[in-house]
Amino acid sequence: MTVAQSQIDEALAAADAQLDAGLERLFALMRIPSISTDPAHHPDCVRAAEYLRDDLAGLGFETEIVAADSVPNSVPSVIARDADRPEFSRRALFYGHYDVQPVDPLELWRHPPFEPQILTSETGEKVIHGRGASDDKGQVMTFIEAVRAWKSVGGGAPLGVTLLLEGEEEAGGESLGPIMDARRELLTADLALVCDTGMWGARPAITASLRGLVGGAITIRAASRDLHSGGYGAAARNPIHVLAQILADLRDAQGAVALPGFYDGVAETPPEIRAAWDALGVDDAAFLGPVGLSEPAGETGRSALEQIWARPTAEVNGISGGYAGPGFKTVIPAEAQAKVSFRLVGDQNPEAVWSAFQAHVRARTPADCVVEFETAPGAPAVSSPYDSVDIRRASAALEAEWGAPTAVIGGGGSIPAVGEMKERLGLSALMIGFAHDSDQIHSPNEKYDLESFRKGVRSWVRVLAALA
Repeated sequence: MTVAQSQIDEALAAADAQLDAGLERLFALMRIPSISTDPAHHPDCVRAAEYLRDDLAGLGFETEIVAADSVPNSVPSVIARDADRPEFSRRALFYGHYDVQPVDPLELWRHPPFEPQILTSETGEKVIHGRGASDDKGQVMTFIEAVRAWKSVGGGAPLGVTLLLEGEEEAGGESLGPIMDARRELLTADLALVCDTGMWGARPAITASLRGLVGGAITIRAASRDLHSGGYGAAARNPIHVLAQILADLRDAQGAVALPGFYDGVAETPPEIRAAWDALGVDDAAFLGPVGLSEPAGETGRSALEQIWARPTAEVNGISGGYAGPGFKTVIPAEAQAKVSFRLVGDQNPEAVWSAFQAHVRARTPADCVVEFETAPGAPAVSSPYDSVDIRRASAALEAEWGAPTAVIGGGGSIPAVGEMKERLGLSALMIGFAHDSDQIHSPNEKYDLESFRKGVRSWVRVLAALA
């Protein structure tokens, strides 16, 4: 379905006209303390789901609140689907989440976190202040308000729209997969849209890839109890020595991960993509400088951006063992533990990577020591071709709104829902969001720029037309 520019202009005008009402709808949602990690707030999460259900039903969507029967005391999700219309050739599945992080420490908030309001930032911008402003209620409502604008001028968006709004993303999202399986037919679409991402400085951005993740804990045990280092030093195995050597051997002198088969499924970054990233104007010193560093520590010869967007990692996230209190205690500890994670790219298999790590550890565990593993759930990497038709069309739509070229970037982290949609629904996702690094998500004084909300709504108006 081709959308005329005059229709887009009408929808943009409608979006501008409803800005104040849209902000009040967002504020009504933000006033609900839908903290999914706290069982005491389970009724609030249900209340937020009901608010979204009713709002979308008022726009003509068929809506339902769905919980995962297999997950006890799970927080429900909202599914809304507009009616099939013959002129639609495509359907998009939009994903976001309505649950929020806890607010502590409460005393650091400038204003109560669940009393949203417009404030002026230290740099003079108008911002929406309150928990959920950026992560993810503000982002979700930019999309819903764009659909509302299209509804007011033409009966609905210019392509089929289904929304899946999760209620426990901040609590691990255990219910999402079972809900997708149970409602697979209802969630059928041609592509997925995800709003839980951000801008590239002042430029709009599309995140085209996310790294996967696998990890866990290892514990090395030796003697039956902590030993006096004067009585047993050198004669007894020290688990910290053993663990330190195991961890040191994870990477070679060039910064590459040394596990056999680790790079199976890892493709080289195409030269044109590396050139596009170089053109973003962020050198290694500029990227690392704000955190007090100056040069990348991973694979030699690769930029910091390539390392976080296109290369896998092996990281030690924590290490413990022995005496760590005040003063000095001369012991040989009975055990030592480390928490290790691997960020994955391309077609790396999480189970294969963790198995290679286990083999690496066992091969270096000497006699008189035993090793135990605790594994966290893993997820593969997800990506879309950087030159896909959908990315090109959405990029042009965003550029038209923001007056700056769209940055097509990678994501160093993971969004579990994107992997779930790929695995369970067969959908690749366009990740388009309008957050900023300064939004202080998960922290006190979370905010969302008023400009991000206003132009976010207008951006989705244009993107929906472009993808039709």
